[in-house]
Amino acid sequence: MTVLPADGLSLAAEFPDPSHDQWQSLVVGVLRRSGKEVTGPAAEEALSTALGDGLTARPLYTSADASADPGLPGFAPFTRGSRATGNTKDGWDVRQRHALADPVRLNEALLGDLENGVTSLWLSVGGPGGVPVAGLDRALDGVLLDLAPLALDAGSDPGPAVRELLRLHEARGIAKEAARGTLGVDPLGQRARTGAETDEAEAVHWALLCSREYPGLRALAVDALPYHEAGGSAAEELGLSLATGVAYLRALTGAGLSVEEACAQLEFRYAATADQFLTIAKFRAARRLWARVAEACGAPEAGAQRQHAVTSPVMMTRRDPWVNMLRTTLACLGAGVGGADSVTVLPFDHALGLPDAFARRIARNTSTILMEESHLARVTDPAGGSWYVERLTEELAAASWAFFQEIERAGGQAAALRSGMVGERLAATWAARSKDLARRKEPVTGVSEFPDLAERPVEREFAPSAAAGGGLPQVRRDEAFEALRARSDRHLASTGSRPKVFLAALGPAAVHTARASFAANLFLAGGIEPVHAPVPVDASTAAAAFTAGGASIACLCSTDTLYAEQAETVAAALRGAGAQRIFLAGRPGEYPGADVHVFAGCDVVAVLSSELDRMGVA
Repeated sequence: MTVLPADGLSLAAEFPDPSHDQWQSLVVGVLRRSGKEVTGPAAEEALSTALGDGLTARPLYTSADASADPGLPGFAPFTRGSRATGNTKDGWDVRQRHALADPVRLNEALLGDLENGVTSLWLSVGGPGGVPVAGLDRALDGVLLDLAPLALDAGSDPGPAVRELLRLHEARGIAKEAARGTLGVDPLGQRARTGAETDEAEAVHWALLCSREYPGLRALAVDALPYHEAGGSAAEELGLSLATGVAYLRALTGAGLSVEEACAQLEFRYAATADQFLTIAKFRAARRLWARVAEACGAPEAGAQRQHAVTSPVMMTRRDPWVNMLRTTLACLGAGVGGADSVTVLPFDHALGLPDAFARRIARNTSTILMEESHLARVTDPAGGSWYVERLTEELAAASWAFFQEIERAGGQAAALRSGMVGERLAATWAARSKDLARRKEPVTGVSEFPDLAERPVEREFAPSAAAGGGLPQVRRDEAFEALRARSDRHLASTGSRPKVFLAALGPAAVHTARASFAANLFLAGGIEPVHAPVPVDASTAAAAFTAGGASIACLCSTDTLYAEQAETVAAALRGAGAQRIFLAGRPGEYPGADVHVFAGCDVVAVLSSELDRMGVA
């Protein structure tokens, strides 16, 4: 038996530390074998991923990338958490959103959630889809308001809902000191959503009341979701939230509140996406940035930002909605690890209409599993110390601060919204991202990648939209491909079949399978059904196989070598059999006979939209 020295043994003692240059040379060798001739730093750049906002995720981070000291949890700059204990005591607040107009149905849903793990409620009150103010009492029947905090979403006219909620507290004998939750008053957020001018005077009124009489209530929400839903980037979302928060600070301190009292009236709401590391960095950077604002206002200890995370509506898909469960799980993980105080997981059928009981159950259980089975809440800031996360947090904070300063130079948040500056900036960001989506550089599983034309549609009750014309748009990642699939669905309903493409596979399976699979996946994304013969085709068999397939277009699938040998003759045979258009799976080259080339990185939306137009699929 070997006895280890008392002072321990370094298992790496006999291995020399590799240098960065040595690692880089190994990367060069791997890339060379894959056909990429790069050297030096270019090799590392080839493995890097652009994240937007000028940020890049590199393949390797070392101690040389260590950022400035992020401090300790619960202390300024609060990067590592607003509280010293983080969420380790009870986990994060599981906040379920509800938007039902029927008070009786809403009450049943609220009680069901509270009995099964939800710890606070986010209610849409008034407006399209919200419970009427007059029905709030019935909707909250049996809800213990001193134990289950409420977050209101009452739109552009929150006064009636707030007054009714406070009346219910009094009628049920709940002391003012025991009231918990947020009133959700957000005039600038409503201006972004609706385009209508709003008055901050009412927001100030409710903040003053809460500060003086309801210490457990926060009056204002700084909701960054309108900017995320309009296509904004992470840095734009943070920058706009800072500008909104600063505008509210000015209004509240101007009305007589101290900086500390004003900060205590704000709750910040951010989107959490399936990019878990960017989400983690976003919530950490948001706290750091708000702490900088508080410090500049002379109250550094007031900068502990209260955060509400909501899984991104933009990432939710209507096709293959079951995949949304995976997306929201990653988003919830990122928000929890990032230190969010409250987390709302949108049901997987959110994009389809009103969620059913099963979807709400899965949504609330997502947080439960991550906290109770994965134990994510037992460690404060578990990502802290990661060179990648710390560097990403710092870079995102810098980009966000720069945009915040740009807004301030434009006159502040209200002026930037009024002038159109915000809308133009977000539209440009979404346009650039839309190009990546169209080229499948940003894939959407079940939509632009691995779609299933035979999937059974998931039907849900219609959910009225609370959005009004004139405000910022609401975008979705799936919208361009959804439009293509909808055209195919209409064609199926009117003719009994979908538009088809014949895949002409040349050579044995070993040489044509990769590109045949690629082509099938590409056409399916636009609702065009691929058909192919059970065996490979050549110039003598292609015509008969094409005719039997019932398609009007064809796509050649094989290797470059076989294209050079057979593409021209097979294409001629297909045209002779009636093929109106010949595609070729591969980059443009010296292959006579093909009309269109489809390849990784091509504009799939443009190619398929043009083809559906030509085929007369409306």
